[in-house]
Amino acid sequence: MVFDRFHADQTLLIVPVAICFVFGAILLMMRRRMDLHPVIAVVGLTLLLLADLALLVRIAEGGPMSMAMGAWKPPFGISFTADLLSALFLSVAGFAGLACGIYAIASIDEEGRRYGFFPFLFMVMAGVSGAFLTGDIFNLYVWFEVMLIGSFGLLILGSEREQLDGATKYCFLNLIGATLFLLTTGYLFGLFGTLNMADIALKSSRMEGNGILLTIASLYVVAFSMKAAAFPLNFWLPASYHTPRFVVSALFAGLLTKVGIYALIRVVLMLFPPERGGLGFVIAWMAALTMLIGAFGALAQSDLRRMLNYVVITGIGTILVGIAIPPVLESASSAITTGAASVVREQALGPYFESGISDEGPLATGLSGAIFYALHSIVVMTALYLAAGVAAFRNGSSSLHEMGGLWRRHPMFSALMLVLLLTVAGLPPFSGFWPKMLLVRASIAADLPWLAAAVLVSGFLLTIACARVFALAFWRPFPVAADAELHPGEEAFRAPPPGRPLALVPLIALCFFVIAIGVWPEPLAELSMTAAHQILRPEAYLTSVLGARP
Repeated sequence: MVFDRFHADQTLLIVPVAICFVFGAILLMMRRRMDLHPVIAVVGLTLLLLADLALLVRIAEGGPMSMAMGAWKPPFGISFTADLLSALFLSVAGFAGLACGIYAIASIDEEGRRYGFFPFLFMVMAGVSGAFLTGDIFNLYVWFEVMLIGSFGLLILGSEREQLDGATKYCFLNLIGATLFLLTTGYLFGLFGTLNMADIALKSSRMEGNGILLTIASLYVVAFSMKAAAFPLNFWLPASYHTPRFVVSALFAGLLTKVGIYALIRVVLMLFPPERGGLGFVIAWMAALTMLIGAFGALAQSDLRRMLNYVVITGIGTILVGIAIPPVLESASSAITTGAASVVREQALGPYFESGISDEGPLATGLSGAIFYALHSIVVMTALYLAAGVAAFRNGSSSLHEMGGLWRRHPMFSALMLVLLLTVAGLPPFSGFWPKMLLVRASIAADLPWLAAAVLVSGFLLTIACARVFALAFWRPFPVAADAELHPGEEAFRAPPPGRPLALVPLIALCFFVIAIGVWPEPLAELSMTAAHQILRPEAYLTSVLGARP
């Protein structure tokens, strides 16, 4: 009975990826029945979310678990491994994917379905799920490529000139990041002779401090920062995210950049903690500049979707704040010079106590705030792009110069949009407020008041940008010039075609999430803190991989 339970738990690890591939294949086989694609896709995405939640419950109750493919143990086998960080990202990603799938029923026409929207959607979800669940760093690269292939297919859906231009920039720059990732992984394999992340973490803890590990950690920071669109490697995102369909932009903004953040947390913090400490000051400046550039960019935009592109960048900078918080050591540099690398790594993994990590540690607080904010950002950015699609449809344009009057014509939708704008600005009582408070607290405790100031200033600038959007697009009357020009089509957006009201269903669900987490943040905050502890003290993760039964 115990044996059966053990293997049932292991099987649960691969179910999310299996669901994505199975339903993607079914949709391809039914390419002559486009009318059935939406129903099949929503069923598959619902099953994916249920599998993700089941895995989250199992991990929360029983701790990390691992499965070695083909019973080949590390360093030879490929493992699927999940801890609380994996399960949290996976579950929220499944929620966002289901929301996009429901919205796509209303927004993707038969031509878009014939081009393969739903199979590409499942390919992206397979890449995202695999990246969150893999315990092998080379397979993390493989899942990145699966995700890139699916996202490229979604990006060029429709083959319009602007889409192809954005897709070229997106694909080229992401391939550069992927190439750097692959080269660094080859360097890593040459040094350790293994690609299993748990095995690498164990072997690196026994190495003397030297420049090789710092070089590898630095290269990974660059590669994952490009994936996440962090400064100074964020220029590709504003050039490409405004070109595809709104639902595709929502999927990209919610999930793809967060996979880069997840990889940065997993690889740099768990595998190279002392080296991450040495890079902390650089990451802190990256975080501050990413936040401020994103906030100023949002203020400068006159198009709603382009403005949201910069909001995504600001969110990435906010998450990086938690990754940049240094451990409070008596003297980390002096410890390195002694050559006692194992002592340094023990301090870097858990500098605050002798058994377990205290909630009072700035690094633990900052990392938990980063995880909390990343989960919040997946939901709110997905919702904002979906809402922007509805607003553009009902106004006939996404330009703020041509929008207006939505508050009078669509008060319920306008209220949803107001909630999302207040949330992304980080105002209470919504979900964006609490992780920012944790990040500010951690920055001050780590003696980085300028970083806390950057969080607050960027939040203030975003508040102005969001207020401007609501004032122009929702509160003011519909522009007279635009009204005269668009009058013949006015009824088209006042009376949406059949199926369009379905677009509000995922918006309501996503808004309910941000309100619920804002009013009652304790459950997600506790889960985020526990996930941060498991990253900083990865003994349970290592045991699940290296000590698990085949």
